[in-house]
Amino acid sequence: MSNIHLAIVVGSNTRVSINRQYAQALAKLLPAHFSVSYPQIDDLPMYSLDLEVERPASVNRFTDEINAADAVLIVTPEHNRSVPAVLKNALDWGSKPMDKNVWRDKPVALTGTSPGAMGAAHAQQHLRQIMGILGSVVLGGEAYIQFKPELITSDGEIGPASHGFLQAYIDRFVSLAEKLKG
Repeated sequence: MSNIHLAIVVGSNTRVSINRQYAQALAKLLPAHFSVSYPQIDDLPMYSLDLEVERPASVNRFTDEINAADAVLIVTPEHNRSVPAVLKNALDWGSKPMDKNVWRDKPVALTGTSPGAMGAAHAQQHLRQIMGILGSVVLGGEAYIQFKPELITSDGEIGPASHGFLQAYIDRFVSLAEKLKG
């Protein structure tokens, strides 16, 4: 099996983010032929057409990382029942200019966690719509996860109560990424 590079984009700029912890635990569910990177998004300037003339280095770094990835997993919190601004900004940078849209035809899976019972559901629904418009191949199904202390073990792994469900979700995404890579 050929190596597949997965970029895990964490939609939070919080230093101690439960979504970053969740993303790192999810990465442990991947098979050995997957390599993982975590593209930085908190240093991207707010998108402006004025900056397109001479794109900032942080933008080029980010879009190059997404371009190099075979697939993308977006793990995000929910802000005011939607996508955090830092994540939306990264999505916008990656979509411009339209002929260099890094999201087009890219397999993408969406998940996120929050202390609330809805588990970032609204943000994920908005992301599903945005990523579809940008031309990504978005994994069907839902992974709305309420953050509870037992979600992630002291070893940084997905806890037993959620392990089966999340392993099945990751396995479906692995299958999609493998099929699309050929």
